[in-house]
Amino acid sequence: MLTELHIQNFAIIHELTLNPHPQFVVFTGETGAGKSIILDALSAVLGERIDASVIRKGADRAIIEATFELSSEVQELVNPILEAEGLLEDPAVISLSREIRAEGRSIARINGRSVAVSLQSEIGAFLVDLHGQSEHLSLLKIRYHRELLDRFAHHDNIADQYHAGYRDWSHVADELEELRELSVNAQNRVDMLKYQVQEIQAAKLVVDEEESLRTERSRLANAESLHQLSAHAVALLDEGDGESASVTDLLGQTSHDLSELSRIDSSLQPLAERLEQVFSSSAEAAYELRNYLEAIEFNPRRLDQIEERLDTLNQLKRKYGGSVEAVLKHLTSAQSELSKVDNVDEQIKELEQKKAQIEVMLAELAQKLSARRHNAAEELAEKMTSVLGQLSMRSARFETQILQKEDPQGLPVDGRRVAFDSTGIDQIEFLIESNPGEGLKPLVKIASGGETSRLMLALKHALAEADRIPTLVFDEIDQGVGGRVGSVVGQLLWTLGRGHQVLCVTHLPQLAAYGDQHFHVSKQQEAGRTFTQTKSLSGNERLTELAAMIGPLSPGTRQSAAELLASVSEFAGTIDSTD
Repeated sequence: MLTELHIQNFAIIHELTLNPHPQFVVFTGETGAGKSIILDALSAVLGERIDASVIRKGADRAIIEATFELSSEVQELVNPILEAEGLLEDPAVISLSREIRAEGRSIARINGRSVAVSLQSEIGAFLVDLHGQSEHLSLLKIRYHRELLDRFAHHDNIADQYHAGYRDWSHVADELEELRELSVNAQNRVDMLKYQVQEIQAAKLVVDEEESLRTERSRLANAESLHQLSAHAVALLDEGDGESASVTDLLGQTSHDLSELSRIDSSLQPLAERLEQVFSSSAEAAYELRNYLEAIEFNPRRLDQIEERLDTLNQLKRKYGGSVEAVLKHLTSAQSELSKVDNVDEQIKELEQKKAQIEVMLAELAQKLSARRHNAAEELAEKMTSVLGQLSMRSARFETQILQKEDPQGLPVDGRRVAFDSTGIDQIEFLIESNPGEGLKPLVKIASGGETSRLMLALKHALAEADRIPTLVFDEIDQGVGGRVGSVVGQLLWTLGRGHQVLCVTHLPQLAAYGDQHFHVSKQQEAGRTFTQTKSLSGNERLTELAAMIGPLSPGTRQSAAELLASVSEFAGTIDSTD
């Protein structure tokens, strides 16, 4: 529900903040004071189209901010969207804002972060229904009619069974379509897969082989240089050059001399030991280097073999992936697909049988759903007839149209095939005949105005328990309505307010008296500027406002206002005692 609405520099509103009651809230005041402007601002923050003409003269921008508390039911609808967009903060509270700038730019925000206006509108549709603002009225969206009728019918158990079956059917249908596409080009696909598997298997790939081959290739390609350098190193270390001793011999002689010195001067013992280690390391290095020299291979044939093998690996990597690991992964995938393709016809046959079995089950559940919907539609029509009669619209007629469309690919129903989706086999739309002889028309095509608002009120009242939208706003609902009907409208709105937050702009005292909260909207002038202000009325102030709405202030009108409030208290007490 709406807990706070802040409006700044919007039309003749300079700045105001409202904290509406959670039940039935009425707005009264003279024509042009700004009552409907408040609703226009609310409409804007819910994502409706708006332009810079709404900005108060002299200001560079208009700002509207709205805060809503979310029931657990609304959280289930809204929070997954917010979470997907990275906008979820407090799961039980959401704030919307709209900034309209003079240059024409409009900025929408959810929980303080900029969003597309379309997203703000999507979220707003879960929070508020604006009657009198047809663009933002959920009942004018056909897709919402089926949901409302289903919730009114209370057949969640059958609906849940159907939804579960439909999910199974969708999974089988998708898999079947994939296999059929595979079957169309099965032979070409089989030939290609077999070639790929054979080519990769023939290569007998080893994961670490490539690195080993590159190392060996480097040695073979540089064998002559390796031989010359290692032979020279061996000669210096172990053989000498004919005129001077080798490094090993010189180190050996030096180590011997230093050892003799250490026997005379023990302080040289550590140095003698280190030199002995150097001599030993030199001898070992000479031995290992000689072995390396003898192992150097001059083998052009082996080098050619390595180049050929590396070329094979590179070709496979270019075709099937950037690494040997990727090629082997492709092999596994190809083998798996080949296995599937080999028995695709058998799989298709099995899935077709399974799909047909699910369709029989879905058809049975869909027909049960449809029967429940027809019963609910009759019950809803009866409730609408009763409420419309109370609203002096006895000539109006309401009907729920439930149609089924034949489809060769649909569910088997009574010897024919009927189109279906995740909601069943029914196409549902609410129809209205406002006046005799006009014929039933789609609810989405009825004209706007007070009569429409009362039709919507009747429908909202009939669907009160089924409707999940928490805040309902009614404008122009008392247009063309007298005092007696106004009192009935007030009773219906008050009753609707027991399960919803209801905001209503009215000129009728008989309706305004039913408000749980009463705002008076007035137009003031200061320093040559006009601005709107609101005041929450109670006690004598409210009595005075109702009396002024009845007629010129007098003891008589005040008495009439008091009687109105007394009758409302009596009505509310009667309702409360029956609950």
